[in-house]
Amino acid sequence: MRQEAALDIRARRPAPTWAAGEPVAVRSAAEDDLDVALALAREGDEVGFLTLYRTLQPRLLRYLRVRTTNGADDVAAETWLHVVRDLNRFHGNADDFRAWLFTLARHRAVDAARAARARPAIAVADVTDIASVELAPSAEAQALERISTEHALRLVGTLPADVAEMVALRVIAGLDANTVGEIVGKSAGAVRVAVHRALNSLSGRPDVSAVEVSS
Repeated sequence: MRQEAALDIRARRPAPTWAAGEPVAVRSAAEDDLDVALALAREGDEVGFLTLYRTLQPRLLRYLRVRTTNGADDVAAETWLHVVRDLNRFHGNADDFRAWLFTLARHRAVDAARAARARPAIAVADVTDIASVELAPSAEAQALERISTEHALRLVGTLPADVAEMVALRVIAGLDANTVGEIVGKSAGAVRVAVHRALNSLSGRPDVSAVEVSS
């Protein structure tokens, strides 16, 4: 049964829906798939961990590209190393895991920025080779390639840093306003207002298409 569950995992979470200019989280069957993947990964199952990695790594990199000026790949690698080290002590479902992952990434990004100011280069371990395992591209990864374009990321990067991070956590990471508020130290209401205003501002720019901002 455990092997069948592992083989049946699919990372096919659809793009977020929208209401009043802000994404609305919708839990789908794919979220249940991630719950299964998480349970398997915590037991040391490679397929389960790779499902988590292949599903969340694209979003993680896009968030880090907004959060950091450079070194997003290195910060992501350190984040996943932390996950590997502490996964057996993690408790919660796939939503909790995603919140934990992006909280870790934010902390690693802050540490990397401080270290960069202190010395010119930082050597980090590389865990990205796990992505070389032959797995079919997930529907989520394909959707992210479509809606999270280079241009869209650059546009988000033009926002004030704190607002850009909230937009990245809501839109790219897919976290709810309460979770984003906990990560950045703001109320859920403040997060909703900031994201709503930012998306409305971006959508009003002449060089922005509806696909890039509101898909």
